[in-house]
Amino acid sequence: MDHIVTVQDAVTAFADFMEPTDVELDAIDAEMPVIRAEMELLDAQIITIDRTPCELDERRIRRARRRVLAAHRDHVNGLDGQAGGAA
Repeated sequence: MDHIVTVQDAVTAFADFMEPTDVELDAIDAEMPVIRAEMELLDAQIITIDRTPCELDERRIRRARRRVLAAHRDHVNGLDGQAGGAA
């Protein structure tokens, strides 16, 4: 009979290389306005999933879409001065 053994150390072991670097954390911080704007848009869309959107819902979604576009624009324009920033 063969025993099935898990490799627990390999699955749960955390090494330094698995943590995000400072550069990666800075990139996440720089992109947070975009992430927040996309979350607001998603929230506005979720509200209307189970009902017909009213005028207020439609305005909320339009405003959220404009915020997403503005956040993307600001993020890309902020990266223009950095190396490799053109997306």
